[in-house]
Amino acid sequence: MSTSAAPARRRGLAFKLSLLILTGTAVIFGAAFGYNYLFSRDQILREVEIDTRNLTLATVNRIETILHGVEKVPVYLAGTLGEEGSDRKVLLRRIQALLNANPEVFGSAVAFEPYAFDRKALYFAPYYCREGNSLKLTYIGSKTYQYFYWDWYQIPRELDRPVWSEPYFDEGAGNIIMSTYSVPFYRTQEGTRRFWGVVTADISLNWLVEMVSKITPYQSGYAFLISQSGVFVTHPDKNVIMRESIFSVAEAAGDQKLREIGRAMIKGREGFTALSSAFFGKKTWMYYAPLPSTGWSIGVVFPEEALFAGIGELSRVVLIIGTTGFVILFGIIILISGTITRPLRILTGKAAEIARGNLDVQMGEIRSRDEVGELSRSFDDMKSALKEYIANLAETTAAKERYESELKIAKTIQMSFLPKHFPPFPQNVEFDIYATLESAKEVGGDLYDFFLLDADHLFFSIGDVSGKGVPAALFMAAAKTLMKGTASRETTPSDVLAQVNRELCLENESMMFVTVFCGILNFRTGELLYSNAGHNPPLFLRRGQPPEWLSLPDGFFLGTMEEAVYETRQLLLAPGDTLLLYTDGVTEAMDAAKGFYGEERLIRLAAEGSLKPPEELVREVLGSVRAFAGSEPQSDDITLLALTFRGEAAKPS
Repeated sequence: MSTSAAPARRRGLAFKLSLLILTGTAVIFGAAFGYNYLFSRDQILREVEIDTRNLTLATVNRIETILHGVEKVPVYLAGTLGEEGSDRKVLLRRIQALLNANPEVFGSAVAFEPYAFDRKALYFAPYYCREGNSLKLTYIGSKTYQYFYWDWYQIPRELDRPVWSEPYFDEGAGNIIMSTYSVPFYRTQEGTRRFWGVVTADISLNWLVEMVSKITPYQSGYAFLISQSGVFVTHPDKNVIMRESIFSVAEAAGDQKLREIGRAMIKGREGFTALSSAFFGKKTWMYYAPLPSTGWSIGVVFPEEALFAGIGELSRVVLIIGTTGFVILFGIIILISGTITRPLRILTGKAAEIARGNLDVQMGEIRSRDEVGELSRSFDDMKSALKEYIANLAETTAAKERYESELKIAKTIQMSFLPKHFPPFPQNVEFDIYATLESAKEVGGDLYDFFLLDADHLFFSIGDVSGKGVPAALFMAAAKTLMKGTASRETTPSDVLAQVNRELCLENESMMFVTVFCGILNFRTGELLYSNAGHNPPLFLRRGQPPEWLSLPDGFFLGTMEEAVYETRQLLLAPGDTLLLYTDGVTEAMDAAKGFYGEERLIRLAAEGSLKPPEELVREVLGSVRAFAGSEPQSDDITLLALTFRGEAAKPS
């Protein structure tokens, strides 16, 4: 059974190695193939864009040349009408002469303001248009065709400049689809310039259709022309000319992109873009450019498949060649990888023996000097090192467990030094006190303490030792023990601090120090004596007033300067007043953004809880600090102590 399993593993490893190599090769080939395809595609598009732009702009220039020639006809005639008087025969001869000299103009009219040419005539607008090889005269003003209300007359009058009209069917005059170039003319009477009428030049759109239809890029491409409002002026599909606009087509097809292109075209912009609208039947590309004279726009459309037909054929040939090469390369790699992986299979069996715990397995003679031989020698070295490591690990684990056990014992001993039963003096209702300490490590350097000196006085203190860990915990224990022993002999807080400082300075080679605030409260009268050795000022919460920082005397921290001097200050507490003592682990707690909790946040929280009992106030502050820090690890010990003076009035009568 094991004999048949081994070849299966050999084929599997060789296959995986071959697959990995071929996959990498395929990725590289695919990247090169894709880059070549995209580069060729972009190159073709750039060339197509340049060619189409040149073709489009050449057509635009030809159209513009004709339109500029047309524009000169009414401009010249309007200039003469503004300078000379009105004579019917002269006017008609001039219109005829201009049409004979400009064969591209289909018709021309001079439309006067009502009663301007003849005070008795509401309409006067002679219009000459071509009819075969002659010119036909028509007077276009009538009740059914009040020309002065039409756009070709009203728009130049209101804008005070020449304009091209939208394409229209001129019923009643030319009777063809045309566009009109209208030029206003004026007369000066009694020093005032007044609008007098409009001179027009009409062009048939037949020549424009023929010129645009000759634009046939890439055989199956075509061109179209739209007016200023987007209406199709020319198009291979005659059913849409003057009946549809680019916007109605976009609306029917639900094509937002075609609608945006239509907006760009009527705004006179130029561009090259891809389209996939159902109106065009397939994915196409379009180049569009404006006709500056009329505000119209020409679009040249050609199918994408005509552009990239050559690239697609080349890609299929390359893909077939590449696939064939991959199959041949796969077979060669399978044969080569089998010879490479044979020594690895032997090494795998030895490694399995080591994994089962047999560290005495023999690796056999190592002859090869390639990477497999180096790997075999490394396994032999690893086997020896593993035996040594296991022996050392057992010894190290035992030592670590002893150390962790000792730390737990040290923490238990340290916490036993601190008062932790609340309420501590249930018989004394004249005051209420609560404190808590949370170490940043297994053991810490913060301390708090309180005890009765006699039947009327309470001693309380809070402190913070420099540093953390076991040294800080030992120094904290020494400071607390000295303070408790000294407080029972000395009469003022400053004397207590001075005596403890002298004791701590003796033999303090490590130069550790502790900051301390301590006080003695006469809970019968409310008199408070306090002193400070470099500690944070407590918050004084007067009943009914905003919190404030307690004013502290100067005092150097304990343990480094034997001759340091301390001062005692006096404060009279009223019933309901509270002192909140804390260490800098509160105000210097950090959140994930490395911002500090800060004194302002603490004083705002204290103001909200100034009337709460000490235990509730301490827990609220501690909860606020934890919420602020979130998942950020605690960086320093946190200690809080709250003391509320109740006074004699708190005793039951």
